[in-house]
Amino acid sequence: MTDYFAAYEQHLAHEKHASANTRSSYIRDLSQFRSWMVEHGVADLKKVKKDQISTYLNAMTAKGKSPATVTRSAASIKSFYTFMLANGAIRSNPARNVSSVKVERKYPEILTNREVELFLDQPQCVDAKGYRDHAMLELLYATGIRVSELIGLNVDDANPEAGFIRCSGNGKERIIPLYPTAVKALQDYIKNIRPHLLARPDEPALFVNMSGERMSRQGFWKIIKYYQEKAEITKDVTPHMLRHSFAVHLLENGADLHSIQEMLGHADISSTQIYTHVIKRQLKDVYSKAHPRA
Repeated sequence: MTDYFAAYEQHLAHEKHASANTRSSYIRDLSQFRSWMVEHGVADLKKVKKDQISTYLNAMTAKGKSPATVTRSAASIKSFYTFMLANGAIRSNPARNVSSVKVERKYPEILTNREVELFLDQPQCVDAKGYRDHAMLELLYATGIRVSELIGLNVDDANPEAGFIRCSGNGKERIIPLYPTAVKALQDYIKNIRPHLLARPDEPALFVNMSGERMSRQGFWKIIKYYQEKAEITKDVTPHMLRHSFAVHLLENGADLHSIQEMLGHADISSTQIYTHVIKRQLKDVYSKAHPRA
């Protein structure tokens, strides 16, 4: 069965273009499912029955797992067995029509335009760290890229003179334009700051830490939290919140969904459509608070 897991992971990577985090989550869910089945006398996942899958999901709920966790696990199991059926490993899909827990959809939280301005104004361009942090935050909001994509950028991926960056994520390459403030922040950093930070001249990373090596995910999270506290923003600011804010603010200002989908690197338009619901929810909240008869 390990071989099937490996083949399935390759399928997720190369055919579904799933991110490394998504692949890891699916495989982790399936490993836990397999362990539970082995404990309950089913050593071969090809012999699992529909009622056994339902029992497993119910057991997760009984153990206090959140509805979102149970739903994600159900999705992982269904996806795996769909793959197994398509590849002839099983004759019928035991996960077909297995019902999962209904989850109230949570819409992403975003920053207001004022909060974004306040947050981006925090890094002070008076030293190397300030210039670097200013460029990183401006670039993140200008492009809506993921934090893994941001720290994975190489200096050759940035073309501030032409006003864009080249970003590779989920097996696809995309070109994302930059607004003038982000262009200037990036130019200042690349020309005047980055050369003095590098630990070695051939370092390819666009953004480096104060030791001159590629910025880590943990290092960037600390930067985000530091400036959140400085800005006294009560929301739990995350890199993904800036990504959500980027998308909603573009949509509010007239950008079409397909363009936003392309810039975000979403494989499916349905992932991008959630932002229309965020805007509708905001309008409903405004109406409820402002209309005299609401």
